[in-house]
Amino acid sequence: MHATPSPPGRAVGRLGPALGRLGPALAAAAAVLALWYLLARSGVVAPALLPTPAETLAALADGARSGTLAADLGASLARAGQGFALGALIGSALGFATGYLPKLSAAVTPVVSFLRPIPAIALVPLATAWFGIGETAKRLLIAYAVLLAVWLYVHDGVSRVPVSHLRAARTLGAPLHRRFVEVLLPAAAPAVLAALRYGASVALLALVAAELGGADSGLAYRLQVDGQFLRVDRMFAGLLVLGSLGVAVDLVLAGIGRRFAHWSTS
Repeated sequence: MHATPSPPGRAVGRLGPALGRLGPALAAAAAVLALWYLLARSGVVAPALLPTPAETLAALADGARSGTLAADLGASLARAGQGFALGALIGSALGFATGYLPKLSAAVTPVVSFLRPIPAIALVPLATAWFGIGETAKRLLIAYAVLLAVWLYVHDGVSRVPVSHLRAARTLGAPLHRRFVEVLLPAAAPAVLAALRYGASVALLALVAAELGGADSGLAYRLQVDGQFLRVDRMFAGLLVLGSLGVAVDLVLAGIGRRFAHWSTS
């Protein structure tokens, strides 16, 4: 049997809300591009220091044709992805533990509060001295930054779960693992999802610091090389890729949140 195609009117009806949500974003993007073009052509900034959108896209296309963009993007994604996974896993586990256990929170929170103001870039020389200029140092720097960011959100979300809910579950005879799965985790899910989205953006920030600390590939490494030769068009292209990557990752995590935690407002 052949499936009956959906009526055109129904398909258009489904597209309407999506286009309505995209409308403001597309309008803002068009305004930014127009202002960018006008500023680049105004002469306020030297043309060699501010490429037009078309020149930036040409540099981006050139990097794609040469294979440089794919190699750099792959290296950066591997570093950021592995560092993010490690930092998010440890940060989430620690956040649940400190949010649920007040005594552990009293011991751990001052240590984490001391470490949080120390940016990943300040630890680049130390990580290089300990682990060399290989991939281990870069991934650990990213994991460090993500861990601290994720811990803060998860700890705050878990500590805000009403104690009455947990007491009621315990009174009804629910063991610890059921209280965690059926009460604590669903209640803290919005905070966990927010933590992961914020942690992903922090991973990209730490990626830049890690690659500037000694690398032979990657988006931030390429930005540094292009800066040395004043290839501003290529620098703008690299920034465009970094920003687009951040938007894509955030959209993916937001979609996962809507799929598996539909009660979350994220």
